[in-house]
Amino acid sequence: MDGPPLTATEFASAVTAITSAFGDPTRRNIYLRARDIEHGVTAVDTAEAFDLHPNVARHHLDKLAAGGYLEVVVERHEGASAGRPSKSYRVSDPGSALEVPVRQDAVLVSLLGRALSLLPSAQAEAMAEEVGAEVGRSMAEAIGEHEVHRSFQSALQVVAEALTAHGFAARAERIGDDRLRIVSEHCPFGNVAIEHPVICAVDRGLVTGMLSALYGKTTAEMRSSLPMGDSVCATDVTI
Repeated sequence: MDGPPLTATEFASAVTAITSAFGDPTRRNIYLRARDIEHGVTAVDTAEAFDLHPNVARHHLDKLAAGGYLEVVVERHEGASAGRPSKSYRVSDPGSALEVPVRQDAVLVSLLGRALSLLPSAQAEAMAEEVGAEVGRSMAEAIGEHEVHRSFQSALQVVAEALTAHGFAARAERIGDDRLRIVSEHCPFGNVAIEHPVICAVDRGLVTGMLSALYGKTTAEMRSSLPMGDSVCATDVTI
């Protein structure tokens, strides 16, 4: 026997653990690269390999380490002066099989969409944006407080890199003296967002939440959306 079925709490915890570690293509590719490099990888060389900001790469590596998929190795080189030691990440047993349960996050996102559809549209949209903003602030905190930017444009670039790392394929574009735009060519919510467009408010919240932590108060307005049939998702951001 395989044992008793998981409780709702145990199931949710298991899903959260797996999707937190392997919930986007970039993180999975980072893990596969780490498996192929015997001596391990660093945040710097991972950033170069995947065209990421070093702190975004470090965030992915730390997520994999927290899930037990990578181990952290800290080394001090002989003769080196006092300072930050070298930190690398590697797979403890590269020959072992990676057993990852079937992802269930699509089920949870679908459940969220249906739950939001039961609310008045304005209330549902406000709730979705609020959740996105909370997650966005957490993402910014994970990147690091020292990454607070004085430049609006550089802060938005970090937001675009972080969104790309989470499956949005995003980039930052300038559209005026005080306006910039986040353009995303992929929606990680897939068909669920098409069935429940209110989920697009989560994207807007992610942008404003991250920017509030990295730069300061901003406003965002979605101009186009993949789930609504447009070629890209575009969110205008103003100071």
